[in-house]
Amino acid sequence: MSDNEQTPDRPAAKLWQRLLPWVITLACFAYLYGRMAGPAAGQGLSVPAYLGRTFSGVDWGQWLLLMGPYSVLFFLVDSSVVWRVINWFNTRVAYRDILPVRGSSYILSILNEQVGKGAMGIYLYRRHGVPGWELGSSMLFIMFCELLYLSAWATVGWTIAGDALPEVFSAIPYVFAGIVAFFIGFHFVMSGTVASRWRFTQQPIFRAFREARWWYYPTIGLLRSPAMLAAVVVYTLALQLFGINVGFATMLGYLPVIFFGAATPGPMRSVAITLWVVLFPDQDPGKMGAFGLVQHNFFIFFNAAIGLLFLRRANRDLFDDAATN
Repeated sequence: MSDNEQTPDRPAAKLWQRLLPWVITLACFAYLYGRMAGPAAGQGLSVPAYLGRTFSGVDWGQWLLLMGPYSVLFFLVDSSVVWRVINWFNTRVAYRDILPVRGSSYILSILNEQVGKGAMGIYLYRRHGVPGWELGSSMLFIMFCELLYLSAWATVGWTIAGDALPEVFSAIPYVFAGIVAFFIGFHFVMSGTVASRWRFTQQPIFRAFREARWWYYPTIGLLRSPAMLAAVVVYTLALQLFGINVGFATMLGYLPVIFFGAATPGPMRSVAITLWVVLFPDQDPGKMGAFGLVQHNFFIFFNAAIGLLFLRRANRDLFDDAATN
């Protein structure tokens, strides 16, 4: 690939696409305010004072001892997934070389996850000549695997602690079965086993799916599983610091659903924060809202802090290499 070649420009997002995440965020926080206003008024407090009382009762030292190591573990696991997929579909790259660019992308992900992935795209293009559309296909593959992985763990949680979960969670096994059936059919179509003449399968965005072996999907789930199991332990213990007791098995049923919400685009992971209040209607909404707020936003900023440790190395790898080409 010559120095003058460029990856194709992405079309600018439409106005409604740019506004939608903010609309979702405003709706979530309006709901949270409404849920907290009543209990706060009942105690003669404003909503900020109501939340402040919750924050003042938490042992933040213990909380940091839980969240810090978990965030590091997530970073290492997440980087291993990206490394594995890139080596499958794009180019050979060492795991240690993925760590700086993946960590640095967390800084940009504070504002927008897609911007962070775009930074990885620039890195792979300049260092290894990987076109942006190829990386986009790989990232889409990871997103599909995430859907399968979260629904699988939600089913495990429902199987273990279904009696302690809301009745609506009884649909989880059926949702998982439907997702698995879709994945099987989708894999057969993409691999050309069936419907080999369908032209849409030849679109560049589906390149990773065309090349994927069936065992790639569960492999990604297994790579991610240590982070999920650690999250169940960490979030359960952290919730106890906020005065809420939930069993580990019960948390395993809730957490994959909440992580689905965390994947919804929007500032401050507002959907995930709201789900803590929605899914625990019998608990103090102030405690649940405060818990969701600090858990998800600390996670974003702590990952960004990890990225700062790698930023100098990432810049050197990216720009020094580009200057020599």
